[in-house]
Amino acid sequence: FGRENSGLSNEELQKCHFHVFIPANPEYSSLNLAMAVQTLSYEIRMAFLASEKSQQAELVEEYPLSGELEGMFDHLEKTLVETRFIVPAHPGLVMTKLRRFFNRARPEEVELRMWRGIFSSIQKSLISAQKEK
Repeated sequence: FGRENSGLSNEELQKCHFHVFIPANPEYSSLNLAMAVQTLSYEIRMAFLASEKSQQAELVEEYPLSGELEGMFDHLEKTLVETRFIVPAHPGLVMTKLRRFFNRARPEEVELRMWRGIFSSIQKSLISAQKEK
C-alpha cells in the first residue's frame, strides 16, 4: 500500500505481483490508506468466500517465494546483459515489462527452475563461444 502521502515508489511497484485500482468518486478520488486497506481486504475476503464455495478439491501447485522470483529476475537480467539484449546503461524498460509478464504468468517452482536452466544454458554457450575465438 505504501505511504499515506505518496503511495509506493517505482522500485516498490516493480516488486508487486498485482496492481489494483479502487474506483472512487471522480470528484474526490483520493482514499486514505486505512480506507484503501479496508476496501481491498473486504473485496479479497468476498472473492475468497465465493471461490471457496465453487471450488472442488484441486491439486495444490507449488509457487515460488518472492526471493526465488527475485533470483530468477536477477539471473534473467544478467543473461540478457551478457547476450547484449539489454544495454547495461538502460535496463529499466525491458526488465519492467518482463517482470510484469512473469508475474502475470505466475510460474510454478518447476517452471521457474526450468527458466533458470535455460538462462544457465545460454550463459554456458556464450562462454564456449568466447573460448573458441
